[in-house]
Amino acid sequence: MKSNRNLHQTPQNNLPYTQRRLKTKPTLLLLLILLIGNLFWFVLWLLPSDETSSKDGSEELATVEGDPITSQQWLAAMESRYGKETLQGLVNEAVMEKAAKKYKIDVKEEEVDLEIALLRSAQDTNDTSLHSLSPEQLRQKVRAQLILDKVLTNDVVVVDEEATKYYEENKSLYNIPTTYRTSMIIVNSKEDAERVEKELKNGSDFAVLAREHSLDTASASLGGDIGFITSSQSTLDSSILSEVQKLKEKETSKPFVLSDGRYAIAMVAEIVEGQSFSYDEVAEYVKRQLALEQLPPSITPEAFWAEFNAKWIYGETKKEK
Repeated sequence: MKSNRNLHQTPQNNLPYTQRRLKTKPTLLLLLILLIGNLFWFVLWLLPSDETSSKDGSEELATVEGDPITSQQWLAAMESRYGKETLQGLVNEAVMEKAAKKYKIDVKEEEVDLEIALLRSAQDTNDTSLHSLSPEQLRQKVRAQLILDKVLTNDVVVVDEEATKYYEENKSLYNIPTTYRTSMIIVNSKEDAERVEKELKNGSDFAVLAREHSLDTASASLGGDIGFITSSQSTLDSSILSEVQKLKEKETSKPFVLSDGRYAIAMVAEIVEGQSFSYDEVAEYVKRQLALEQLPPSITPEAFWAEFNAKWIYGETKKEK
């Protein structure tokens, strides 16, 4: 699982195999939540309303110069854009749960915690697949990946000597520094930053202001969220980390200047204290990394659809790529 001027970039070649696998998965759970939320509002909007009903009985959700956009059009577009991918995610989750039962695979909460800690320490601002998920969604995604990895490596044997050597050679991966869940608003000038600061003091929401004012489009679309940052990220603008380390949870910084001359305001949403994991604590994880290295990297949950007689409305048979 590996972790518009970039705020920081993290080298990815040395990351554990499972980190690279998880980070290459699309954010299906996020799309699922989006679809469920929209379907919820769709049901509400379908409640009788004489004022907005079109002639064919479909609810008018919007109009452009009097021409309606109906609930049927909207739902069809949602299904076309997200339906197949979201359904695939649901089927994959169900298949992995069946596989876990069949192969007696157990995923402990401590294992999920470890995977998330490693993910957070390795992520960069260009990867929104982590910090765009809620904590519950992230845990569910990690759990599904762990089931797949355990099923795939169920019959692969890795001896203790090999695992111990791997741990010693990559010990830095398991000494995780304190991480700060950070949001940023980046503007061109000190005057712009002071105007944003004034709006914050007057009660405006940080995320709303980030979407309105921040020049970093990637983080602005997420309400300024750049994910978890750490002192080990050497390519991170040093002024950002310097300011963030002074803050407590839920605290916002004063405007500060970045290395490129622009100004920023930072907010720390969460602080996760650093951890160091001994070999005994990560032995099973390390053995799984080594076992996965022996397998083709392209194996996905779809490879197990036939085994569990999975079928879907799109008809074609899912095959391992």
